[in-house]
Amino acid sequence: MDRVDADLQSRVGRAEVSQTTKQAVISRRTALGGAIGGALVTLLARPELATAQERGREPASLIVLLKGLYQPVGSGPDLGLSTVDLSDGSYSTTKIYGVSGVPGHKNVLEAIGDFYVQFAGNLCAYDIPEGALAMRFNPNSNTVSVPDGSDGSFLQGTFELKVLEATGHYRSYVDGHNKMVDNLHFLASGDVDEYCLCLVSRP
Repeated sequence: MDRVDADLQSRVGRAEVSQTTKQAVISRRTALGGAIGGALVTLLARPELATAQERGREPASLIVLLKGLYQPVGSGPDLGLSTVDLSDGSYSTTKIYGVSGVPGHKNVLEAIGDFYVQFAGNLCAYDIPEGALAMRFNPNSNTVSVPDGSDGSFLQGTFELKVLEATGHYRSYVDGHNKMVDNLHFLASGDVDEYCLCLVSRP
């Protein structure tokens, strides 16, 4: 997540933005928000995704939503993943909501697990029913920092990740790909609020 770290550092020096630029990035934010919302509505409107396991076949992808305020992780759980150490003090966590591909999951409004990420690193992990996944952020992210008008900012755009490890139900996702469509809000209070749609595919 080196590119993410650079984006986070660069936002500190963007206190003033020209009116023209501000209008452009706000338009981008509106488009991104619409893209996330539209994608989620489309997915929820397709019952074949939610009921794939009930018909005896696995969906081609795992789709989850990361949502909520991040909290620092002190002593994290052992998810059986050798590429991440969730107790090393470098991770923050927020909640995961399932959209499709999660066994036995039907209520998209109910948190199903925990997401762990290094803001000053490039690793993350998903702890969800019947397994876990570890991933690494690729350097080719496409993000922009947008002032929120209240002394905070949004980091918006897409991140590309590679699946390094997976356990349980998700073992077939190793070496697969994750595209994050993210709207990460850095509040003036210092809190970080996440809203990110993750589309994980097999290799």
